[in-house]
Amino acid sequence: MTRAIAVGVDGSAESLAAADWAAVEAALRGAPLRIVHAWLPQSTDVPLTRSGDEQVTAADAFVREAVTRVSGRHPDLTIASEVVQATPVDTLLKEAERAEMLVLGSRGHGALVGFLLGSYGQQVIADAPGPVVSVRAGTGTEASPRTDGAGEVVVGQHGEPEDSEAVLRFAFEAAAARGAAVRAVRAWTLPPLYSYNTGVLHVADEAGGLEPLEQQALTRALAPWRERFPEVPVVEHVEIGSAGQVLLAATPDASLLVVGRKTRRSPIGTRIGSVAHAALHHAGCPVAVVPPA
Repeated sequence: MTRAIAVGVDGSAESLAAADWAAVEAALRGAPLRIVHAWLPQSTDVPLTRSGDEQVTAADAFVREAVTRVSGRHPDLTIASEVVQATPVDTLLKEAERAEMLVLGSRGHGALVGFLLGSYGQQVIADAPGPVVSVRAGTGTEASPRTDGAGEVVVGQHGEPEDSEAVLRFAFEAAAARGAAVRAVRAWTLPPLYSYNTGVLHVADEAGGLEPLEQQALTRALAPWRERFPEVPVVEHVEIGSAGQVLLAATPDASLLVVGRKTRRSPIGTRIGSVAHAALHHAGCPVAVVPPA
């Protein structure tokens, strides 16, 4: 059974854009769509907050608006919806666990509190057991996904093939659904101690530098996915520079950017890694953050 595409909504323009994107994605993949809103009662002792009944009515309205919007555009799509009175983070993480992917709205530039449901978004992206796609209003949601072959799926690859298994699988599946190409990007930098007097590195430099080795590593990582998805055109992109900057430079016409996640705990909260951080804040297209396999 095909797992659903889940989307969290909160009545904002960003969450409605996320619902639009998730609906198109579900239609392309032949998957059902699940629309969810989570909330906890607010104290009625605080001025300007809604009463309990008003909070329930507002929560229902958020979901009803999203369902009406996407069902009108996709009448054949199977849609389920639910309003959950629970902690938003816990609810969204449960949705991510059972869904093919979770889609959230994002305000993009600025602090991570710009994600759907405020600061909850960062924790969901960092802890989700499956892919989370971040969508901003007005940036790639109308034309993406596309089935005319336009709009590459850009994916970052690093390390050994096993290090990128999950992120490459997601990228190739997304490209196959769209009829689009995959642009696989591998960024590299010189080792800190690189010099002409360093044995192996000197030999590599004599043979044309380190870039051919990086190219070979990328080709090796892509080989099984080329074989599994022979219909998907692949562009191999190897470039020296910061991974975040190289990836962002490759995405002006992309329909989707796919990056891996490196979750790290710190005293100030969960960190998702510099590349995912840069992509979520600055990419002009939806961004899928994929946890390790």
